[in-house]
Amino acid sequence: MTNDNQPFQVERLMSEEVIDLRQYWRTLMRYKWGIFGFSVIITVLAVLLVFSMKPVYRATATLLIESQQANVVSIEEVYGLDKSNNEYLLTQFEIIKSRRLSEKVVNKLSLQTHPEFNQEPLFTFNWREMLPFELPNKSGDVVVSEEAAKRAALNKFINGFSSRLTITPIRKTQLVTITFEASDPQLAAQVANAIGQAYIEGNLEAKLEVTMQASSWLSERLGGLKADVKAAEKKLQEFLDAENLVGEKGGTTIANKELELISSKHIEAKRDRLNLESRYKQIQAANGSIRKYELIPGVLQDRTVQEFKRKLLDVELKRSELAKRYGAKHPSMQAVQSEVDNARNSLNSQIRSVINGIKSDYSAALASEKSLEDALTKTRVGLQDLGRKEYKRKELENEAESKRAVYDTFLQRFNETNATGDLNSANARVIDPAVIPAQPAKPKKKLIVIAVFVASLMFGVVFAFLLEALNNTIQTARDVESKLAATLLGILPLLKQNKNNPNPSYSEFFENNHSSFAESVRTIRTGIVLSALDNPHKVLAVTSTMPDEGKTSVAVNIAFALGQMEKVLLIGADMRRPAFNKALGIDRHAIGLSNFVAGTAKLEECIQRYEKGGIDVLPAGTIPPNPLELLSSKRFAKALQLLEERYDRIVIDTAPSQSVSDAMVISPLVGGLIYVVKADSTTYQQAKAGIKRLKDVHAPLIGVVLNQVNTKKASKYDGDDYGGYYDTYGYTEDSKNLA
Repeated sequence: MTNDNQPFQVERLMSEEVIDLRQYWRTLMRYKWGIFGFSVIITVLAVLLVFSMKPVYRATATLLIESQQANVVSIEEVYGLDKSNNEYLLTQFEIIKSRRLSEKVVNKLSLQTHPEFNQEPLFTFNWREMLPFELPNKSGDVVVSEEAAKRAALNKFINGFSSRLTITPIRKTQLVTITFEASDPQLAAQVANAIGQAYIEGNLEAKLEVTMQASSWLSERLGGLKADVKAAEKKLQEFLDAENLVGEKGGTTIANKELELISSKHIEAKRDRLNLESRYKQIQAANGSIRKYELIPGVLQDRTVQEFKRKLLDVELKRSELAKRYGAKHPSMQAVQSEVDNARNSLNSQIRSVINGIKSDYSAALASEKSLEDALTKTRVGLQDLGRKEYKRKELENEAESKRAVYDTFLQRFNETNATGDLNSANARVIDPAVIPAQPAKPKKKLIVIAVFVASLMFGVVFAFLLEALNNTIQTARDVESKLAATLLGILPLLKQNKNNPNPSYSEFFENNHSSFAESVRTIRTGIVLSALDNPHKVLAVTSTMPDEGKTSVAVNIAFALGQMEKVLLIGADMRRPAFNKALGIDRHAIGLSNFVAGTAKLEECIQRYEKGGIDVLPAGTIPPNPLELLSSKRFAKALQLLEERYDRIVIDTAPSQSVSDAMVISPLVGGLIYVVKADSTTYQQAKAGIKRLKDVHAPLIGVVLNQVNTKKASKYDGDDYGGYYDTYGYTEDSKNLA
C-alpha cells in the first residue's frame, strides 16, 4: 500500500515546489492599472522636474604631464623629484585637485562675483522666523573677525567650486583630463583651460623657487666643505711624515714581495729536510750494519757504490770460475780472494762515505730551515706593523677623498643650478584645450524620464506583489481548499446594487432565473443533495465568521432552490440581527421562532407563507433577552423535531460563529452545516478559527460557500480557479447577452 501511494506523494511534493508563474501573472493583471497609473503619475512629475532643471554644460581640457623633463643639465636630485615612477604622476594629479590651485583660479577669474555662482535660491526657509517667539542666542557664540569670516566664505565657495571640477587620469598614459561643469558653456571652457594653465605656471614658479633655495644653500655649504677637505689632506700628510712611509701604499708592496720570497724558500727547505729526514731515520734504524746501509735508497742510488758493486761482482765471478779448477789453497785462488776482499772493503768504505754525506746534508737542511723560519717570522712582524700603519693611512686617505668627493659634487651642483637658474621649461603642456560645449551634458532628460518610468514600474510591481502577499483574505476557490482545508460547495457572484434594489440577492433567483447567480444557487443545491444521497441532510444551518458576509442571503436562496423540489421551511435563528424579515416583506415585529419555543404562540401563527419563493418562513420573532439560552433549551430541540416531521427540508439562518456561540449550540441538532465566507473580505485566519470552533463541537460541516465574488474580474485574472463555474463557458443568459 505504501508503494502505491509513493508516486502520488512525490508528484504532490513536486507540484508544491514548482513556482506558479501563472499566479504571478494573475497578480500583475489584477493590479496592472494601478501599477500603470502610478508609473504614469511619477513619470509626469519627473518630466516636470527634469524640464525645470537648468542645463549643465561640461568642458574638458587634456593635459600632458611629462615624466622626463628636457633639462639642459640634469638637476632632478636638486629638486628632490623622481619622475620615473607612478608616484610622481599621482602626486601631480593631486596637485591639480588642490585647494590652492582652485583658489588661484577663483581669484584670477574673479569667480566670486560671477553670476553663475551668485544665483538666488528658489526657496529659502528660516525655521527661526516661523516661531512665534524669539529664541535666545547661544551662550557659547564666538565673535568672528571680519578676516576670518571672509576666509570661511572663501573656503565654502572653493568647496562648491571643487565639486564642479573633475580630474581624471587616462590609464597607461601621462595624460589627465580637466573637466568643469557650469550652466554657462563659455565659463565651463574658460575654467577648464585656466586650471591647466594655473598648474603649469605654478609648477614653473615652484621650480624657480626650489632652484633659488638650492643655490643659496649650496653656496653656504661649499665654504665649509672646502675647509674640511684641506684639514683632512693636511692630517694625512703629517701622518706619512711621522711614520716615514714612502712609496705606493707606504712600502707594503715591497714587504709583501719579500715575505712571498722567504715563504717560497722556506717551503723548499722544509721539503728538502723532510726528504733527508726519511733517509736519516733509515740510517739510524740500521744500527751501523753495512748490509742494512746498503739497502737504503740513497746508498743504492749512488753511482760510486753501484760501480764498486759491479767490480765486486766481476771479481766474485772470476773466483767462482777458478774454484772449479783449483782448490782453496791454490795461489790463483788466494790471489782472487785477496781481490774480492779489497773490492768488498772499497764498497763498504764508499757506503760509509755516502751515509756520512746523508747525515751532513740532513744537518745542513735543518739549519737552513731554521734560518728561513726565523727570517719569515721577522718579516711577518714587520709586515704587520706596516699593515697597521697602512690601515691608518688608508683611513686618513679615504676621509680626505670622501670630503673631496662631497666638495666636488656640491661644486658641480652649484654650477648646474646657476646654469639652469633662468631656464623655465615646463613639465606639462595642454594637448587639447577645452572648447565651448554646444550641447548640455546633463540632465539627460530622456534617460532620466525612461529610468524613472522603469523604476516606478518596477516599484509598482513590487508593491503589487507586497499587497498580494499581505492580502490574507479568502479570494478564490483554491484558497478555500488550501487555506481552510474545507470543501467548496459553490461560489455566489457579486450582484450590482442600486437605489431601487439595495438587496438584489434576495430577488435575483426568481427575477433572473437563467442568470449566473441563479445557476450558482442551483450548483450549491446540487452539492448539498449529493453530499448525502443515502441519508439526506433534513435540517441545514447556515452560518459565517463575521456579520455582513451574506449568510442570510445564502440561506434564503438555498431555501428557494430546495423549495423548487421539496417542501422547505426557512427559519430565522439569528435573533440578534434578524435580516431577512425586511427582505422577504415580513413585519419586523411579527411573531416567530422565539414565540413558538416560549409557548406564547402556536406554530400556525408563527409560520408565514412566501408564495414567490414557494417556501414557508419562520421568522425570529420577538427578540429574547438571551437568545443563546433559548436556542440551547430542550424546547427548541423538541420544536425542531416537530418541524422535521412536517417539512422535507429545514434551512436555519444562524448568527456568525465568531461573534456568538449560537451556531455551536445549534450544530448538534442539524444534519448539515454550511459555512459562508465573503470573498476578498474575510481573512483566512478568522474563517479558519470559526471553522475550528465548529469542528471542536463536532459540527456536521458540509462545505463552504464563497459569497460575493466578482466573477468577471476573477475569471479574467484567476480563470483557473473559476473554470467550470457559471458563465465561463457561455451556458447562462448573462453570457449570451454579453456576447
